[in-house]
Amino acid sequence: MPSLIVSIASKAAPNYSEFPITVDYSATTTVADVKCQITAKFPKFYVSRQKLSLKSEKASLDDALKIAELVGEKGGELQLKDLGAQISWRTVFLIEYGGPLVIHPLVYHFPRIWYGQEVHHSALQKYVYAFVMLHFLKRELETIFVHRFSHGTMPFRNVFKNSFHYHVLSGLALAYDVYRPRFSATSSYVSGTIRSNNNFLWICTAIWAFAELSNLHTHLTLRSLRPANSRARAIPHGYGFSFLSCPNYFFETLAWTVVSMMTGSVASLVFLAVSTTQMVLWAIKKHKNYKKEFGKEYPRGRNAMIPFIL
Repeated sequence: MPSLIVSIASKAAPNYSEFPITVDYSATTTVADVKCQITAKFPKFYVSRQKLSLKSEKASLDDALKIAELVGEKGGELQLKDLGAQISWRTVFLIEYGGPLVIHPLVYHFPRIWYGQEVHHSALQKYVYAFVMLHFLKRELETIFVHRFSHGTMPFRNVFKNSFHYHVLSGLALAYDVYRPRFSATSSYVSGTIRSNNNFLWICTAIWAFAELSNLHTHLTLRSLRPANSRARAIPHGYGFSFLSCPNYFFETLAWTVVSMMTGSVASLVFLAVSTTQMVLWAIKKHKNYKKEFGKEYPRGRNAMIPFIL
């Protein structure tokens, strides 16, 4: 049986002094099998923490690839990189979306702690509070029951960076700004203006609900394209996808635009700008990947995120 040399790409790996190591392989041995052999020798070096590549190359090898097809039947060498401590994408999403669900009630229901006085909440504030709570509750439920992730884990350190966006921008900053006395029922900024008009609030609610339900519909469409425990990709079709590659981002942007237009809150505008910029970048990348992967089969008339514009 031929053998494979596995050298270490970084001395940050646990027990790195033991490398290089030798593992045996057969005609059916895959990259995933080699990772399991490495874990058997170094338990702290679990599978999701490993990145295997051909020597002197940076591209990560897919777990399903056969070793014999990569290095031949006479043996070869792979390079191993330690990706560091990992955390599941699902767990990160739950942490991210959980922040606003805790922060907003604390600011909304205990104004004296934050503003030094009681706040007689306006209908506007009540609507925004409901929108935020329902939005992030929806995101938590989607994370548990809808989303299927192409990657199982990410570096643990990313949870802090990712959480900042939600815990600080849409969490503390947004809550502190929109629930303060300026937006209360007794404020001249709200009382007697369109922001206290029931018709205006109901129209905003209708647009927001349309955006949120449309976003959910696109997520369900994407889920249906990927079987459980699979990284399979397919061309999405149907509601929202006739004109866009990422209609889910468009509908989410629309929902947060409603909140910003309702309130005129600086914090909501900052969150809208930051989140939209990030979603635009993601959408452009995904749009390019769709076109690259599916070539002529991919519908030519689609934009990335904004109909007829981007």
